[in-house]
Amino acid sequence: MTETRTSENRPSETRSGVIGRPIDRIDGPLKVTGGATYAYENALDGTAYGYILGAAVAKGRIAEIDTAEAERAPAVLLVMTHRNAPAQPDFGPAVTPTVPEVFTRARPALNSERVRYYDEPVALVVAETFEAARAAAGLIKVRYDEEPGLYDLPAHVADAYAPKRTNAGFETDSVVGDFESAFAAAPVKVDVTYRTPFEHHNPMEPHATLAAWSGNELTIHTSAQTLANFRAGVASTLRIPPERVRIVSPFIGGGFGSKLIAHADTILAALAAQVLQRPVKIALTRQQMFANAGHRAEMIQQVRLSTDTDGRLTGIAHDVWSATSSFEEYCEQTAVFARSLYAAPNRVTRHRLVPLDINRGEWMRSPGEAPGMLAFECAMDELAERLGLDPIELRIRNEPAQDPERGVPFSTRNLVACMEEGARRFGWQRRNPTPGSTREGRKLIGYGMAAAIRPNYIGAATARVAIDRDGRVTARLDMTDIGTGTYTILTQIAADSLGLPISSIKVELGDSRFPRTAGSGGSWGAASAGSALHNACTALKERILKAAQSSEASPLRGANATEASFANSEVRVGQRSASLADLIRRVAPDGFEAEGSIAAGATTQSYKAYSQHSYGAHFAEVAVDCDTGEIRMRRMLAVMGTGRILNAKTARSQIIGGMTWGIGAALMEQTVLDRRYGHFVNHDLAEYHVPINGDVPEMEVVFLEEHDDKANPLGAKGLGELGVCGAGAAVANAIYNATGVRVREFPITLDKLLPALPVIAI
Repeated sequence: MTETRTSENRPSETRSGVIGRPIDRIDGPLKVTGGATYAYENALDGTAYGYILGAAVAKGRIAEIDTAEAERAPAVLLVMTHRNAPAQPDFGPAVTPTVPEVFTRARPALNSERVRYYDEPVALVVAETFEAARAAAGLIKVRYDEEPGLYDLPAHVADAYAPKRTNAGFETDSVVGDFESAFAAAPVKVDVTYRTPFEHHNPMEPHATLAAWSGNELTIHTSAQTLANFRAGVASTLRIPPERVRIVSPFIGGGFGSKLIAHADTILAALAAQVLQRPVKIALTRQQMFANAGHRAEMIQQVRLSTDTDGRLTGIAHDVWSATSSFEEYCEQTAVFARSLYAAPNRVTRHRLVPLDINRGEWMRSPGEAPGMLAFECAMDELAERLGLDPIELRIRNEPAQDPERGVPFSTRNLVACMEEGARRFGWQRRNPTPGSTREGRKLIGYGMAAAIRPNYIGAATARVAIDRDGRVTARLDMTDIGTGTYTILTQIAADSLGLPISSIKVELGDSRFPRTAGSGGSWGAASAGSALHNACTALKERILKAAQSSEASPLRGANATEASFANSEVRVGQRSASLADLIRRVAPDGFEAEGSIAAGATTQSYKAYSQHSYGAHFAEVAVDCDTGEIRMRRMLAVMGTGRILNAKTARSQIIGGMTWGIGAALMEQTVLDRRYGHFVNHDLAEYHVPINGDVPEMEVVFLEEHDDKANPLGAKGLGELGVCGAGAAVANAIYNATGVRVREFPITLDKLLPALPVIAI
C-alpha cells in the first residue's frame, strides 16, 4: 500500500499533470520480453571471450608463472599476465588529492608481480569460447612468494589511524561542546558497542564488459552506474583522451554502489581487445565479484548517549573503527548522520581506520547510514528503556530546531510527523514496553521502530531535449537506469513540463555521447537528472514561444509569452491556442533543440544555507520461537518525508527494496573473512544469505506530502537509499522487545539469540 497525504493543509503538488502518478515502467515490456540488452548480451562479429585467473594468496608476489600449456590449449588466442600486458600507469597513492579523483583515477590490471589481495587478477585467458578460456585458465601454473598479512580488524584496533577525510569529503571528526564532561555528569547514560560485518552488494547482473576498438576509438558496453566516471577511469588507465572512449550502458541489472567505478573486467577487456584487435567480452563470476567488486567494511561502533532526567540529550558520541585496504583507503561516513539527527549541546563523532590486506571497500547502498543507524538507533532504543520512555517520545523530546552542528535551518523536516503517523497506522499503542511479555502460544511477539535520515544530494547534470515537426520529443542524457525506474520518471517530467502525453516522449539514456550527468548513486539520480531535464524543457518552451511570437506563420504571433501555458498537447496564450505539433510545423519544420543544466548542490547557495535531508520512520513486528530462536518477520511499515514524489509506484518499490535490505542487514547478511588467509569464505549466493520472498512480510509504505523548494526545481529529494536507513534497527529493536535479548553483533543469528532466550514452561 502506498499513500500520499497532505501534512501542511495545502493542495497536493503531485496530483496535477503526470508527475506523481503511479505510471508503469516505460521499460517494463522490454524487461519482460528480453528486449532490454545487458552488457554481456551484446553481440559483435568476431567477439572473443576472456576469463580471469585470480591470485591464490592474499599478499605476496608472483615468483613464477607458467602459461605455456594454457597458450597451447585449443581455441586460445591470448594469455595475458604482468609480463606481457600493455603498459599502464602505476596505481598511485592510497588517498587521492581530491574526492573526484577517487572515481577517475587509473586502475591498472596485470601491471605488477605484486599481489595485494586474494583473487586479484594474475592472468587473463582469451579464447574463441568462454568454456575454452575457463579451461585454459586452469592450466596456468603460478608459484607465489607469500607474505604474512593482516586480516583481523578487532585484533588491530590499536593500530587504527584517523583518515584525512571520509567518503564524499565529509570531515573525519566533529566536536561540539564538551562531551566527556557532559557524559560524566549525566544522571542517565548508555555506553554500548555494536559490530557490523563485511557485506557484499550482489546485484543480479554480474560485472561484465564487451570492449571493441575501431582505429584509436574504444567502445565499451558495460554495466555502469556513472558513465562519466567509467570513461575517465578507463582513459586514465589506458593513457588516452576521454573523448576516445565511449561507454554504453542503457540497462543495468542492479548496482547498489558496486558499479560506480571501472573494475578488472572493464580494464582487461579493453586491453585484450587492443592487443587482439577484435572485440573481447569478460564477465566476473559470482565468486570473483566478492573479491574484485567491492564490499561494505567490517566495523566496530561505540555509541555513548547521555540525558537529563527528562530524557533530553546532553551528549552524543559515535565512534567508528572500520577496516580498510592497505593500498587504497576507503572510509565510510558511518557517523556523519549523527551530526544532524538529534539535538544535544555536546557532541563528538569520529572515524578511524584499520588497514588490512584486502581489496578496497566501496560505496554500498546507503553508505554511512546503513551500518551507522543499525548501531545508533538501537542505542537510542536502549536509552529509551533506561529512561522508562517510549522510544518515539524520546526522539520527539530531542527534535532539533535547526541543524545541531551546522547551525542552519532545515529545508524541510517531517521526522516527527513520520513517527506520529507511523505510530497511528502501525498500532504502536498496542506495544507492551516490557520485553518478553507478549506471547502467542510458543511465539514471542515484539514491536520495534527507528528513525531514518539520508542527505539530499544533487550532482551536476545536463540534459538535451528535441522536438520534431510531429510534436514528438526525444530527451538524451548519459544518466543510467539501475532498475529504479529512471526511464519512467524522466518521461513523466518531460511530459508534465511540455504538456504532452507519455506516448509523445522518448527518453534515451546510458551513452557517454549524450550530455553528462552524475549518473545513478547516492540517491542523487532522480533529482539531478530530473532537474536538468526540467530546465531543458523550460529552455525548449522558451525557444518555441519566441518563434511563435515572431513567426509570420504562427497563429500565436504577437502573443504575450508571460501568459503562455503548455497543456493537453497545446500551447495556450490567453484566449488563443494552437496544437503544439501544428505550431512546430509552422514555425520550425526541422524542430527545436535545447539543453538545460543544474549545478552540483554543494556549490549552490541554497545547499549552503539549509540542511537538506530526507526523513522517515520504520516500524517492524517480529515473532520469535521461544524454543528454537527462529525469527520471523510479520509486518513492516515505513512512513517517509522525501520531497515531491515523482512516481508513486516506483517510489514505493524503492522503499520496499530498502526495507528488505534492512531485514537482510539485521538478520542474515554477513561475509566472513578468513582471518588466517585473507579470503572471503562464503563467496556465492548459496552461502551469502539475502532475504527472499518467504522472509519478507506484509509491507506498507506511506509518503507524507512534501515539496522542498530549497532542494531543486522539482521539489523532490532522494529516496532510493532512505528505505534502508534505520530499517534494520527497527527489526533489531523488535527482537529485543519480543525476547529481552539485546544482540549487539550483526546479523542477529540463532547462535547469538538462542542461548540467552528465557526458558518458558510449556
